[in-house]
Amino acid sequence: MANIPIYTGSSNFTQSLNLYISNPNVYPSPTPFGFYDNDVQFQNDANSVANFCARRLGYPIENVELQDLNFWTAFEEAVTVYGNELYAYQVRENMLNIEGLPITTPTLINTQITPNMGNVIRISEQYGTEAGTGGNVNWYSGSVVLTGSVQDYDLDVWAQQNGISGSDLEIKRVFYQGVPASATYYYGGGIGLGAGFGGFFGALGGVAGAAGYGNNFLVTPLSYNVAAIQEMELANDILLSAYSFEIINNKLRIYPVPTEADSGTNYWFDYLLKSERLSDSLVSGSGVSGSGLITNVSNAPYTNPVYTQINSIGRAWIFEYTLALTKEILGYVRNKYSTIPIPGAEVTLNGDTLTSSAATDKEALIVRLREYFDQTSRQAMLERRALEADFAKQDLNNTPMTIYIG
Repeated sequence: MANIPIYTGSSNFTQSLNLYISNPNVYPSPTPFGFYDNDVQFQNDANSVANFCARRLGYPIENVELQDLNFWTAFEEAVTVYGNELYAYQVRENMLNIEGLPITTPTLINTQITPNMGNVIRISEQYGTEAGTGGNVNWYSGSVVLTGSVQDYDLDVWAQQNGISGSDLEIKRVFYQGVPASATYYYGGGIGLGAGFGGFFGALGGVAGAAGYGNNFLVTPLSYNVAAIQEMELANDILLSAYSFEIINNKLRIYPVPTEADSGTNYWFDYLLKSERLSDSLVSGSGVSGSGLITNVSNAPYTNPVYTQINSIGRAWIFEYTLALTKEILGYVRNKYSTIPIPGAEVTLNGDTLTSSAATDKEALIVRLREYFDQTSRQAMLERRALEADFAKQDLNNTPMTIYIG
């Protein structure tokens, strides 16, 4: 094996950091990225973690063919992996609440995020557009001029005449509504239907009758009013002219056929442009760093954790993951020198065993951490609280109740 210095049983992270700061061209950085080098607690734990890993790998009974830089590199990676797993979970938990915020939003690692309905409402705006009760797509008004004896009107032709692509036109509402029965409800006798209906509605009193407002409201069942309106609607359908329309593929057909007296009348409708339905669903903002909006998990403002703020539960996991990484590095080193000649024999090193064990340990630690995050999610905690409340009720039900005698 090459004659290179290996771990001597002690390390000094602060000294190595100061040497690197004073002369970076000569001395190596203690860690590859320096994410936590200035954290005093990280500096203190770095030496302890190196000692912990070396002893777990057999030092001082066996040499550990690593340097302090290897231990510190593994330590930095373990902290970063812990932060990545933690904040990846936080992004999944809160993405619906932070999507659309400016990318310049300060880091969220120490921010309590209260769930909000902002993006839920934004997502549901599409239904308002289709129902004509709001939404995020503009509706426009247009009209065709009626011509006597002409029943069918091609609105795609109308669109082209007005500079709109016919395939881009979608009619949302045509302004024809029959007289509602509730309007007739106000007038005894209806619309030329004779005294029979007048007597029916007039007998209601209140709004319909001549006796004033509300005289009989409390004694008239609601079902009676509904029956009256339904009777009027049925009478309108059967006895009155069926003024209506149908629209199929932007072809408007009017019933009955317009007469010459209808010529020149504007028949109004609402429409939207299909292209705007698509374009209005896009909000510009992603791309250039420092501008735009949070649009996906890659630009959510989560950074590396602050090591000092990680509690003992997190640090215990980090120490174990550091050991697994160190074991992996040592396995790679020993695989390069798989056998060492000695007088009369050869010694086979355990590089393969170390790398295989390290892979198993790393996977198990990641699985354990993710399961822990799942168990502490907002949903899981609310479910646990609900179960606790149910158990508390069951326990209280077993408590003897006193009998009160007045």
